[in-house]
Amino acid sequence: MQKQLDIATMEKAVRGVYDIAHPVRLRILEFLDVNGASSVSAIAAGVGEDRLAVSQSLKKMRDAELVKTRRRGVFVYYELNGDYPASLFVCARKLYGYMTDDFSYLADGCKKILPRDFTTMTANHIKLFAHIDKMRILECLTLFGECCVSDIVEKTGIDQIKASQYLKRMRDNGFVTARRDGRFVFYTITDGIHKTVVKCLRRRFA
Repeated sequence: MQKQLDIATMEKAVRGVYDIAHPVRLRILEFLDVNGASSVSAIAAGVGEDRLAVSQSLKKMRDAELVKTRRRGVFVYYELNGDYPASLFVCARKLYGYMTDDFSYLADGCKKILPRDFTTMTANHIKLFAHIDKMRILECLTLFGECCVSDIVEKTGIDQIKASQYLKRMRDNGFVTARRDGRFVFYTITDGIHKTVVKCLRRRFA
């Protein structure tokens, strides 16, 4: 049976998720996904932000192991660190393609820059679940499938009242669905960036 990430590991993972729940940082990651290893000046020009803001964002994401650096002579280049950030954009592009009927975003291997307002919306969406207890609940539902509140409490150790509150918020935000069976309400994780994040974190940290 698969085991959930321990709390210390999940805390580290969630810090990285929270770090990308910011429109500028998400656009920087997207730029690197599309263009590969790039200098600070190239990234700043590509995302339309000043170099200082880009440098600060890159430092935070390097500390979170989302990006890595390599030096070519006197120049430092940044690139994505592993498949986790890139997989977010695979999901985001497909979601945008379905929402807008722009089928070019649905093609396998698509590497197109998303509209800025959609990237901002995605960053704000990530911020809604970038919380350790919410992530542990989503991980539980990813690993074990449909669960009632008591199952989730048993598997995560989260207080029942808090678990119920988080589940209500996540249902309101579309991260989970619920169905009633007698006295019990059973929850299931929905497809989307939140589920992609959970799977990527498990590949990276499990």
